[in-house]
Amino acid sequence: MAAWHRITAFSALLQVGLLLLLLSARSSGRPLEKCPGDKSCQPPRPPVVLIPGDLGNQLEAKLDKPSVVHYICYKKTDSFFTLWLNLELLVPVAIDCWIDNIRLIYNRTTHSTSSPPGVDVRVPGFGQTYSLEYLDPSKRSVGMYFFTIVQALVEWGYTRDDDVRGAPYDWRKAPNENKEYFLALQHMIEEMAEKAGGPVVLIAHSMGNMYTLYFLNQQPQAWKDRYIKAFVCLGPPWAGVAKTLRVLTSGDNNRIPVISPLKIRSQQRSAVSTSWLLPYAHTWPKDKVLVQTPTTNYTVQDYQRLYSDIGFEDGWLMRQDTEPLVTDLTPPGVAIHCLYGSGIDTSEAFQYTDKFPDVEPTVVYGDGDGTVNLMSAMQCKRWIGRQKQPVKLMELPGNEHVNMLLNFTTVAYIKRVLFSP
Repeated sequence: MAAWHRITAFSALLQVGLLLLLLSARSSGRPLEKCPGDKSCQPPRPPVVLIPGDLGNQLEAKLDKPSVVHYICYKKTDSFFTLWLNLELLVPVAIDCWIDNIRLIYNRTTHSTSSPPGVDVRVPGFGQTYSLEYLDPSKRSVGMYFFTIVQALVEWGYTRDDDVRGAPYDWRKAPNENKEYFLALQHMIEEMAEKAGGPVVLIAHSMGNMYTLYFLNQQPQAWKDRYIKAFVCLGPPWAGVAKTLRVLTSGDNNRIPVISPLKIRSQQRSAVSTSWLLPYAHTWPKDKVLVQTPTTNYTVQDYQRLYSDIGFEDGWLMRQDTEPLVTDLTPPGVAIHCLYGSGIDTSEAFQYTDKFPDVEPTVVYGDGDGTVNLMSAMQCKRWIGRQKQPVKLMELPGNEHVNMLLNFTTVAYIKRVLFSP
């Protein structure tokens, strides 16, 4: 979902007058426009904000529940504990407690979700990097996520929680339910840019790209021109991913044998972001069969029927709530660097027997990074020529969806973006 040389901030040969001018600009919060010799000034290194993907940051919970699903489950806790990622909870029997705590309840009247009664879920570490460097607080390698990129930044001269910060969020929900998050993100970006005297680089992974695009589409162009230097997109699912259809239909245990796909399916369905990430008709062929049963073929035009046939009517409402958020793929209006994996078998269709939907499907594979289908990741290209800012694409053959965060090529590319004029 991973030893570079340190960069010094300033040369000791800077003239005193230039140094004073720089300090003055930082204190006023206005980036420098010109340097001596009529050359444009750039801060020594732009601040960095990291936006994680689905499942890409820790969640914590505190309990005071009226009832539990199993006698071994905690009914009440005195403090917050790690809900995600906590490997001790993802074992037989204990997983029943976890599912009941992390699931969401959809309200058809308000078109919003909430946790079950007595469950308080929070997102720890906003403005810090720890909750997305390692998803598991014990820092087991299985939960390593943004650590490699953050550590590289530190070795280039950055400081955790200062000029490189994380922007974790409740990834169970779509942007329409995370308005406070976007206000906090805007404030943090402005604060970091004004402190540094120059604009910020946003680095997002997976669904975090969709969140970032939504955020940028809400900002005036003048704001983006002032505060954003570039947007680095890693493994972006611009057109959704076929894998979510399996998640909704029969559940997906991500090849963890001790977890039953059907058992975890109810929790996966309750996450609104799952329905948000279904394949989009603006990219997927309208006649392509995505889900097949002995009696029915389902395409991007058949979602309402699919939701009905799998017995999940709320899902259709969730899809209607979220589909318009970024469906038109409005150009972000900032410099774009789009990196995506290819050459790995990636689910693109599912064939079910007559036991549909309560059975594992036969998977039809296509190209992609193992999670995001190639045709979805490449949609960055539609912004070329539609915005004045540059749009660059880089294919990473053989790079898996999460492992691309650990890849030297990815890290080296990020370094070029950060230290280019």
